[in-house]
Amino acid sequence: MKRLTTALSALLLGALAFTAPAGAADKGTVGIAMPTKSSARWIADGDNMVKVLKERGYGTDLQYAEDDIPNQLSQIENMVTKGAKVLVIASIDGTTLSDVLKQAAAKGIKVIAYDRLIRNTPNVDYYATFDNFQVGVLQAQSLLKGLGYPEKKGPFNVELFGGSPDDNNAYFFYDGAMSVLKPLVDAGTVKIPSGQMGMDKVSTLRWDGATAQARMDNLLSAYYSDKKLDGVLSPYDGLSIGILSSLKGVGYGSGDMKMPVVTGQDSEVPSVKSILAGEQYSSIFKDTRELAKVTADMVDAMLSGKEVKVNDTKTYNNGVKVVPSYLLKPVVVDKSNWEQVLVGSGYYKKDQIN
Repeated sequence: MKRLTTALSALLLGALAFTAPAGAADKGTVGIAMPTKSSARWIADGDNMVKVLKERGYGTDLQYAEDDIPNQLSQIENMVTKGAKVLVIASIDGTTLSDVLKQAAAKGIKVIAYDRLIRNTPNVDYYATFDNFQVGVLQAQSLLKGLGYPEKKGPFNVELFGGSPDDNNAYFFYDGAMSVLKPLVDAGTVKIPSGQMGMDKVSTLRWDGATAQARMDNLLSAYYSDKKLDGVLSPYDGLSIGILSSLKGVGYGSGDMKMPVVTGQDSEVPSVKSILAGEQYSSIFKDTRELAKVTADMVDAMLSGKEVKVNDTKTYNNGVKVVPSYLLKPVVVDKSNWEQVLVGSGYYKKDQIN
């Protein structure tokens, strides 16, 4: 009898052990593919996503590909093989995932494009991002504010930098900025001494700061030996740091050479410190905690058969379909509001910046 009781107890314990995790084991695993750890922004994205999904009872498989396309493909293939219920993908190159997403679709795995649109495939269900055109608009408006326009009439010497040509967002940032700047270029208020306009001329592969620094070096030596640079449209903080290094290298920011107005994006700590030091002028804050929540809401809705909340069904055509999207609002950060926006929201602690 004792042996039977022991056996029954063991079976009961085994059953409890199997059913106990009402979270991850029941709800399944969400595969999260992030591009790189070289940007603090993506580390925050990954951490926030894991935190929110785990709170909602999902297991997570978070992988960083270090900007290596074959590595990211391999990571996503493994997630498919291991049976992830949903894939959340911030792609390195949004045009390279068609085959692996076909495999995912065959297994009924849902796909959310995270902040970067996945292109040329029908097998992407939703897109969670910020209003990327508006990011560019805000960057250009901030650049003009820093230049003193419209009180100052110019003309202002400005150079343009774009993001990576394999990232769909880069085109939205650029187009948003040019919707503001192009009329002023046409009017002669803003001059581009290098003549370099258009993403085919100003893009920066892999968002690489060293590449941006080298291009700024070339622009300064070729076009600014006899004139002053007033501003630089930079779409991302990591590029801005490289651009600022180049500018400081030829004396801007010292003596009577005023630092040009340089924009940015992501409000990374080194760039916020740079803003406070009077070097970078502004950045765009995108609260990745909110993006993680929106993405988790999409996961929940999809897996429970509920309607997925979106607020844009027209903008993001990936070449095969218009991907239903949820767009969050970006915010300009500069010297005047950094504490209120970044510390007041709890995104950073004040001692991280000071």
